[in-house]
Amino acid sequence: MGNADKIKELHERRAKVALGGGSAGIEKQHKAGKMTARERMTMLFDEGSFVETDAYMETRGIDFDMQKKKLPGDGVVTGYGTVNGRLVYASAQDFTVIGGSLGEMHARKITKAMDMAIKMGAPFICMNDSGGARVQEGVDSLSGYGDIFYRNTLASGVIPQISVIMGPCAGGAVYSPAITDFIFMVEKTSYMCITGPEIIKSVTGEAVTTEQLGGADIHNSVSGVAHFKYSSEQECMDDIKRLISFLPDNNLTDSPAYANQDDVNRMSERLNTLIPEEASKPYDMREVIGEIVDGGDFFEVQKHFAQNILIGFARMDGSTIGIIANQPSFAAGVLDVNSADKAARFVRFCDAFNIPLVTFTDVPGYLPGVGQEHSGVIRHGAKLLYAFSEATVPKINIIVRKAYGGAYIAMNSKHLGADVVLAWPAAEIAVMGPEGAANLIFRKAISEAADPAEERKNKIQEYRDKFSNPYVAAARGYVDDVIEPSETRPRIINSLQMLAGKREGRPTKKHGNIPL
Repeated sequence: MGNADKIKELHERRAKVALGGGSAGIEKQHKAGKMTARERMTMLFDEGSFVETDAYMETRGIDFDMQKKKLPGDGVVTGYGTVNGRLVYASAQDFTVIGGSLGEMHARKITKAMDMAIKMGAPFICMNDSGGARVQEGVDSLSGYGDIFYRNTLASGVIPQISVIMGPCAGGAVYSPAITDFIFMVEKTSYMCITGPEIIKSVTGEAVTTEQLGGADIHNSVSGVAHFKYSSEQECMDDIKRLISFLPDNNLTDSPAYANQDDVNRMSERLNTLIPEEASKPYDMREVIGEIVDGGDFFEVQKHFAQNILIGFARMDGSTIGIIANQPSFAAGVLDVNSADKAARFVRFCDAFNIPLVTFTDVPGYLPGVGQEHSGVIRHGAKLLYAFSEATVPKINIIVRKAYGGAYIAMNSKHLGADVVLAWPAAEIAVMGPEGAANLIFRKAISEAADPAEERKNKIQEYRDKFSNPYVAAARGYVDDVIEPSETRPRIINSLQMLAGKREGRPTKKHGNIPL
């Protein structure tokens, strides 16, 4: 065979690989409302930058007629390219090839790409669309999953890891996304579950659809497993690229800085009147954030889960920050089991990747109730305390209004190592709210008064006059400065510039034991 014939054979093999499971399989994928693995790679990467690796790998299995199903690629596309001009590695399971099932070589392709991503210090994106473990390969399939989980864990905190659910993701397959940093889902076409509806029906008798069990809405709103959901794969890919723009390549680099078109000294007079004078009246904390960050651009994470707290990324003077903020418009912004989990994990991500933390505090406390206590609010609430205490990145806290009790401490207080704590004039920092405190401190005086109702009102006001301001905390040094709300943006930017060279050590240890 001459060189020309060998080159012809190469092109023929490439064409066969590009077809995946064949035209019929591709058409079936499109009819299901899904793109193929290679189409997804094209959507993700900058035009012409994707380089496929291990395209000719195929299963070594011979049991159950697997020798007849030796298709190139073995059900997954892997490779690298650039996203926004930056190196990224990725894998995309190909449902048109043996249902995207994971076997030995399928897993080896993914782990090779992961190993390269770790070596190169580049983000790794895994697109899941698979029928699950390849039963015909038995324990080799299970071994493949374990190899992936192990690398997910080694890479955690070293490179950003993003999972994209674009079809079925069931059984053991769900644990890889669960270890990664962010999970994206597509409505109506993706789902995640440990066991499917049929098994649940046979074991527990419960009848449930796949969408009700583990669809995008459930995991974004109820379970908190996922972070983002979209109505189309294109929208999903667009926001993956947006997320990557906020993140560093790895834990030894900084997030990319962008040209800032927003005046660093910009004041916002609206902030002076945005917060209601009545302490119990709600408002949308997103409006506060929008007035402060560059261009009002706040990329919110887990928008639909534990909505009493906000987390997400923004930029200040062109550089990435991570934001954690109580949301008074939902459940008064209380801390509870879910919000503590949500915020703590985000704090730890930002700390791992050198992203400064800015918090906006308006919290009445931890949510009381038997349900919360029995759900372990003590253990879960401690995660947030632990995460802020552990974090060594620059930490700035703005106390906007209420900051009561243990929740005040948990929200990035000076006591947990915050570098800069600023308070607005309307800030209330106390053990508890005026009503509860007056009932406790002045119980006897109120009960013995000629007019208990009037006396209670007076005592509430007395307590409010003493603690419904930030100056008591400022007198102790727990608040560094009381500022006019309108000057918050320039003060945060100034603080971030001052903290840019921060170095803070911790006691030598293998790792701490976070209250999981």
